[in-house]
Amino acid sequence: MPGGPEHDNPALLRTGAEGLDDVLQGGLVPNRLYLLEGNPGSGKTTFALQFLLEGVRRGESCLFVTLSESEQELRTSAESHGWTLAGINVLEIVAPEESLTSSARYTMYHPSEVELAETTRLVLAEAEKIKPARLVFDSLSEFRLLTETPLRYRRQILALKQYFSRQRSTVLFIDDRSGEKRDMHLHSLAHGVISLECETPEYGTMRRRLHIGKLRGRMFREGYHDFLIRRGGIELFPRLIAAEQRVCEARPPIRSGLEPLDELLGGGLVQGTSALILGAAGTGKSSLASQYAWAAAARGEHAALYLFDESMASYLERSAGLGMPLRPLMDAGLLSLRQVDPAEMSPGEFAHALGRTVDQNKTRLVVIDSLSGLLNAMPSERYLLLHLHELLSHLGQQGITTLLTMVQHGIVGPTMLAAVDVSYLADTVLLLRYFEAFGEVRQALSVIKKRTGRHERTIRELRFNGGISVGEPLRDFEGVLTGSPQFVG
Repeated sequence: MPGGPEHDNPALLRTGAEGLDDVLQGGLVPNRLYLLEGNPGSGKTTFALQFLLEGVRRGESCLFVTLSESEQELRTSAESHGWTLAGINVLEIVAPEESLTSSARYTMYHPSEVELAETTRLVLAEAEKIKPARLVFDSLSEFRLLTETPLRYRRQILALKQYFSRQRSTVLFIDDRSGEKRDMHLHSLAHGVISLECETPEYGTMRRRLHIGKLRGRMFREGYHDFLIRRGGIELFPRLIAAEQRVCEARPPIRSGLEPLDELLGGGLVQGTSALILGAAGTGKSSLASQYAWAAAARGEHAALYLFDESMASYLERSAGLGMPLRPLMDAGLLSLRQVDPAEMSPGEFAHALGRTVDQNKTRLVVIDSLSGLLNAMPSERYLLLHLHELLSHLGQQGITTLLTMVQHGIVGPTMLAAVDVSYLADTVLLLRYFEAFGEVRQALSVIKKRTGRHERTIRELRFNGGISVGEPLRDFEGVLTGSPQFVG
């Protein structure tokens, strides 16, 4: 089922991961069996420990049954996150060293029959003793090998499910997908299925994501959600759904502080819209975006800038050289400047970090410089344009104005192309061009698209000389956008 806003329901079990509780619309239904599946290294054990530690914080009895790891290995994993297993009962069921000797061979019964019966007896005895409210069973791959046949495996899982349901325990079965085929037996028996995935791109850090494959009788947020494993546990970034946000009705103009530029835009950018600044390298895209951020912060409105191509030091130095000292505004808390390494950050994490900045500072203007750096550094990310559409809609419905810069290939000429066409995503498109006039290379600025309101159809000259200035319309030239205009004045 598609999800809506998160609901606080005290009857639901919190998972210990705030982002996952948001995806689950409050948490898990208690006294049910859930499947947590994923390849080795995807974060299953970390999530399971987080789930049990949340139960300990709430005064619940918790049991961790491990068939694949020793208790010492679990404690080492917990210590790596700064946790202790105090309050968690650990039942370690591993093959003893004596089983390696020749005298330990079974004669009358198949080894799996003896080990399965002993494993089940130990689990039920421990559960009967402590009556856990939360139980983790790690992992099903060992249990599947002991049962041998699919029929026996399904009946054994069904029997455990019914037993723990009567004991009012919430059970989390972990599966590392080590079988030859995907285990659909447990999918059909489980109340919910949480799938973890991890993949290593051609360049950059490992990318992890989660999706809910099934949740009976509950609404949840569908789709894939990026997450990280940090010291302290899993941090999940729920997928943006723009339709869940409120709509901002008041839309006053956003002024740049340059009167000719505001005239070109028919009074300024409209609040809650997005603007794309296109142009070749060096035409002044970043400087123009900085002008808007500096003007917004000078008015007392918080602005946030995210740099993908340029270092913070050079950005601050260049802005100060154009008469826009950003450091005092940063010190006053009116402007946030962050340098982003996209090779180390997934789209979901970036959207989450941006949303957190917006919420904490009541941001009114966001600058992403540049979209080219984001797209080029994440060539393997699918559906990134759809993700950007949701991000821009999400910000716009909160009344936040977004500026994007994007470089076009080439320097001059009529065939200037961008790496990918994103102009349809933006409400306003500003085009910057080089042109030659009287033995000089100059820059021109024009507005080629504005969805809301009027704008000038003229082309104006853009100058950078100790500051930014926008000149009068270039009415004495033709062919400015081709790079080789003719003087007709």
